[in-house]
Amino acid sequence: MRPFVENLPFLCIFLAILTGIVSAVIPRGRVCYWMTVTVAGIIAVLSAVVLQYTYGGNLSFTYSMGRFAAPYGNAIQCGPLQALLAMVFSVVLALALAGGKRDLFHDVLPGKLRLYFTMVNLLEASLLALVYTNDVFTGYVFIEISTIAACALVMAKDNGPNLIATIRYLFMSLLGSGLFLIGLTLLNSITGYLLMPSLAQAVAELAESGDYRIPLTVAVGLIIGGLGIKSAMFPFHLWLPDAHGGATTASSAMLSGLVLKGYIVLMITMMMRVFSMELMGELGVTNVILAFGLLGMILGSLEAMREYHVKRMLAYSSVAQIGYIFMGLGLGTTAGVVASCFHILVHACCKPLLFCCAGRLSAVSGHHKSLKNLRGSAYRDVSAGLGFTVGALSMIGIPLFGGFVSKLYLANAALPTNRTVLALVTLALSTVLNALYYVPALLAIWVRPPAEAEQHVLEDTRPEDLAFDRSFTTAAVALMAGIFALGIFYHPITDVIEAGIALMGT
Repeated sequence: MRPFVENLPFLCIFLAILTGIVSAVIPRGRVCYWMTVTVAGIIAVLSAVVLQYTYGGNLSFTYSMGRFAAPYGNAIQCGPLQALLAMVFSVVLALALAGGKRDLFHDVLPGKLRLYFTMVNLLEASLLALVYTNDVFTGYVFIEISTIAACALVMAKDNGPNLIATIRYLFMSLLGSGLFLIGLTLLNSITGYLLMPSLAQAVAELAESGDYRIPLTVAVGLIIGGLGIKSAMFPFHLWLPDAHGGATTASSAMLSGLVLKGYIVLMITMMMRVFSMELMGELGVTNVILAFGLLGMILGSLEAMREYHVKRMLAYSSVAQIGYIFMGLGLGTTAGVVASCFHILVHACCKPLLFCCAGRLSAVSGHHKSLKNLRGSAYRDVSAGLGFTVGALSMIGIPLFGGFVSKLYLANAALPTNRTVLALVTLALSTVLNALYYVPALLAIWVRPPAEAEQHVLEDTRPEDLAFDRSFTTAAVALMAGIFALGIFYHPITDVIEAGIALMGT
């Protein structure tokens, strides 16, 4: 008989979907909020139990669904890495909602709040499904659900620029989804399978025999390209600044910290479990991923340096940080994948913290977004100032912060390859560029403005915005603790990642 713990991944997905359905019929937005946060916490606890079970036993398991056996059925594959990602994603989602709670209830119309939380829960279900799926078509289905939910989160702040940003986001997302589906259809036509283990065996046989070499190359390129577009791989990132920069704070935090990662996790799964890193190297796909990753690291940072709108600056910063992840994948080694997965965790903590703190600093400054209007805002909410500082220093790569460790692992992963100099030079240059836009932002929020300017800002700010925000402070402290944990106690985390990746390759 199957151990009960092996039912928990499916139960987590089911709980998220069920909560979304229930949220749609509850008229009170605050009830939906607390229900969503509570369920996210429950899913995090259940995922922690699965993590202990899989990592403690050094095992992964398959949970089959439906009456059809392999290779035609549908299944979940869970190991230490999947459980870790599910746990972190659920915790971060709950903290993003808590950190942006005040803005959320201000920006979204009361009648639409229940629909907003419906989409949040569907988004969480999609993230979990993308992490756990053992079937590529199920992955496509939840890619589309995630796209619809993400567009709704952008559009929730109902104004003209956001509607335009949503349309642009939807157009690019559908382009990525379409390429993924075409590639998947082509791959299925030459292999006959959709379940990843059977698909991997068929792909390996085709690679060895040399049959269907061109269709296989095209299919791999379309699938990776489609997921790259959806995860804002450079140069397909132009939709991101408007979508992430204009959404309400909680949406921006979830979109940047979580949604982009779901597509990347599915890409990693297919690279490791379906195509293999060796085949990706033979087809030249890793070279393309590396090139786009390195370009994103530099050009994303250059775009961020030109921005004075704090949330758009953070959005362009996400383009650069996604570039770090693709750099690790493009190295084509297991060490590079480990570094990329660690950076996924770092960015999942840092970017929601930065967006939530930016939203809070804006709120105590009359809801201005320009850095020049945020001068001294850190003194009006010290927890937001400290949180923004911790997130920024981590993104720069200062020791003791999570970002330093991920950059260190990326550098170590590049050393044994034939791309060492290019990768290390780009990594160093990107780090300098990160400092060139984060340090001025830190100076802006910590340097006090003249007394007249300060008084003018206070007159433009609502008294309720200046009041202590317990929900935000709790979320900020938790995310800061996560960043320090990733920067100091990183060995157990990387051990879990390495064990999970080793099991994915078996």
